[in-house]
Amino acid sequence: MTPVELSRTVRRAVRRAVDSGELSVAVPERVVVTPPRPGGCGDYASNVALQLARPAGQPALRVAEVLCGHLLRVEGIREVSVTGPGFINISLRGGSDAGAAGLVDRILRSGAAYGRAEADGSPSQSRVVHLRAACEVRAVVVADVLARLLRAQGAAVSTSCAGEPSAAWGDVFGARLDSHGASTAPPRTDTVTVRPLPAPADPLPLGRDAGRWALLSPAGHDRARISADPHLVQRESNPLFRVRYAHARTRALTRNAADLGFHAEPGAVGGAQAEVVVGLLADYPRILGRAAELRAPDVLARHLVGVADAVTPFLAGVLPVGEEKPSAAHRARLALAEAAGTVLAGGLSLLGIDAPDHL
Repeated sequence: MTPVELSRTVRRAVRRAVDSGELSVAVPERVVVTPPRPGGCGDYASNVALQLARPAGQPALRVAEVLCGHLLRVEGIREVSVTGPGFINISLRGGSDAGAAGLVDRILRSGAAYGRAEADGSPSQSRVVHLRAACEVRAVVVADVLARLLRAQGAAVSTSCAGEPSAAWGDVFGARLDSHGASTAPPRTDTVTVRPLPAPADPLPLGRDAGRWALLSPAGHDRARISADPHLVQRESNPLFRVRYAHARTRALTRNAADLGFHAEPGAVGGAQAEVVVGLLADYPRILGRAAELRAPDVLARHLVGVADAVTPFLAGVLPVGEEKPSAAHRARLALAEAAGTVLAGGLSLLGIDAPDHL
């Protein structure tokens, strides 16, 4: 069971508790599950009971106990316990190795769709958002990406620009909004004004990918750095280069493994490096939700840099060395590398940036 599946499982447990009359509360749109904090136990933990306690009119510990009863009936969950003021700790059948292998398998099967909301009947599917961008290049590019992020969370999105945007912004950056001029937001729509700190210089000379990264990677209240260095240099000081390099390395490993006669197969992968990579991949769906919620593409950009920096040193041990024969461990490491590449490519796609297989 992957973190995304577990999140939906916990949400369904809340719904069952509401349907049975044990809880009187609105079912949340999404439930966050994370690795347990110090003092916790199991494979994953959730603070959903703490969030529901006040609206339910019951102590958090009582809410947690109710949800534990429903979760224990779920196939794939081995144990559920409550720690602290009401944190729910969940242990999966097969332990953390099986959970990591399941996560990698889910990512490889889902491809670019991993981490994005699916039409599961949740209230978010009926949410309508209108993004109103200032007539400025950074605002238009940010609005374009926010629309992608919100749609990935299941929202219906329309976009407009306060003035007529430059045609070059669409031609070079691929940033096109639905309309410009007078606002065209339909009734009962959440209207969000997109007005980051304007770009201090013209980003068009940087081109699509470097220009988008320069505009999107800083927080909206921070000044964007518009310069060839670091955005166009092919070295480690350039975060976008590190992300794309890590992605290209994962694709090269897949080609090299095929030449050696083996392919990826999710399985147990030991070691601290792998553990860090798995944790970052598991957190990716939450990051997408957070970036959409905060209207902050920089949250996603920073996470992609974190994934790239974590997976790059891991990649050196994926292939057999010398006379070593490909084993189950090599196949599992290759699967984890491919999963990381999938997340990097999917995240860059949401930012409107290309992820080349060769670099």
